[in-house]
Amino acid sequence: MNEWFQGLYRSLTSSPLQHWLETLPAAISQWQREQLHGEFSKWVKLIDKLPATEPTSIQLDPEVRFGSADDIDDYTQRQIKGLLMQFQPWRKGPFFIHDVHIDTEWRSDWKWDRVAPHISPLTQRRVLDVGCGSGYHMWRMLAQDPSLVVGADPSQLFLIQFQAIKRFNPDPRIHLVPLGIEQLPELRGFDTVFSMGVLYHRRSPIDFLHQLKAQLRPGGELVLETLVVEGDEQTVFMPGERYAQMRNVWYLPSTAALTVWMARVGFKNIRVVDVDQTSVQEQRSTEWMTGQSLQDFLDPTDPNKTIEGYPAPLRAVLIANT
Repeated sequence: MNEWFQGLYRSLTSSPLQHWLETLPAAISQWQREQLHGEFSKWVKLIDKLPATEPTSIQLDPEVRFGSADDIDDYTQRQIKGLLMQFQPWRKGPFFIHDVHIDTEWRSDWKWDRVAPHISPLTQRRVLDVGCGSGYHMWRMLAQDPSLVVGADPSQLFLIQFQAIKRFNPDPRIHLVPLGIEQLPELRGFDTVFSMGVLYHRRSPIDFLHQLKAQLRPGGELVLETLVVEGDEQTVFMPGERYAQMRNVWYLPSTAALTVWMARVGFKNIRVVDVDQTSVQEQRSTEWMTGQSLQDFLDPTDPNKTIEGYPAPLRAVLIANT
């Protein structure tokens, strides 16, 4: 497993992020020591069983597609699907691996289509994706030819899913570190920082915004996507124990209130570029995520309310600069 991170270490040695090497290897080693037992060890062994293939084509836009069925025989394709199915639930995607369609719970490509038209081009930029999940959006970012894309997410399963996908396209510019943002040094070296679907999970959203800002160089760009509610600058909604059956939802501001938060933290040129209510077509159960999904979390008589009676999930994209 150590080889998963060696490419990132090499990339950092000659970049403005090189002082990350003073702490990153030790932090990842500590994380590894804590994962020695249980499902994680099994997953690592399963990744090693994925067949080595040579995709004849790599596509990152408008979908993430590595190779086709014509590159391999039927047995190998079934083997790939069987192994990848072991890494359920698949939340973010979709991916196409030699025509094996990983039909994830979220149509994350729909979110990317709402975000991408509004961001600065990523060509030759250093990009950080905080709370990157399995890395779907990182692959879409890679289509714009950045110099480096780093995702940060402490989940065991997301790291495994990312590494499983990367087996079929070992591009040296894309990496995932299994760490939370609070474990990252304040690098101030990234040109663009993405945070999509994280803010409402933080008990202290203002501290989180400060942490995001601390990763950006002067003049860098933040791309923030999060749950919001309708209202004015004073509107901030804190749900009860659950929101759409999620336990770890803390604060849902209006876009106006969130703009005030971001300005107080020191962001400039703040603009709301998209607001969209999540549909049951965008988030749903599939063969690759067989548990309950959004349809089960909405009021069966009113899709504009959650099962708890709160406003249904409304997501906004805000972009700002340091």
